[in-house]
Amino acid sequence: MSHVKILQLPVDITDVHIVNNASIAGIWDDWLLNDHGLLDESEVLANVVKVALLTDRRADIREILPDPDSNDRRGWWGDFEAELLWDGWPIGCRNWLLTRAKIIGPGTDEGATVVRAEEYTRLALQPLIDKRICTAIDVVAERVGLYQINVNVTIFRGPREEIELQFQNLWREIREA
Repeated sequence: MSHVKILQLPVDITDVHIVNNASIAGIWDDWLLNDHGLLDESEVLANVVKVALLTDRRADIREILPDPDSNDRRGWWGDFEAELLWDGWPIGCRNWLLTRAKIIGPGTDEGATVVRAEEYTRLALQPLIDKRICTAIDVVAERVGLYQINVNVTIFRGPREEIELQFQNLWREIREA
């Protein structure tokens, strides 16, 4: 997954810039250093979005798991009563539930795959609105070819410029997980 465009914003909090690296050995994220050898603290909100979308959120008990032989609902142990204990929110996205699903249209019991990817993405990012980190989020998922779903996310922060992120090959990345 990679972002195609991020507009620079004045930042209010310190965070690091996470970048994608790829080689024959695989794909991984790493912290970017600036010219002085210090952590690059730009693109704070983009990093929050990456963590939210690239972390597995725990599945509800009613959701169908991709592996019928497993009862692993994933998630992070730190999410247990996160809001009650430290005014946090559950981290992650449930797009992992689409691992073995076919890309199908509406009319099935579970609903259209593209719509589900969009809904899971929106749910993962909703805390940013709830905690007033941004004013609005626009999520558009679209099927591109037979085996690919792209998710476009636009983050709005009042009068500041919006941040646009595109997660390409989301479907292929999910399928290979």
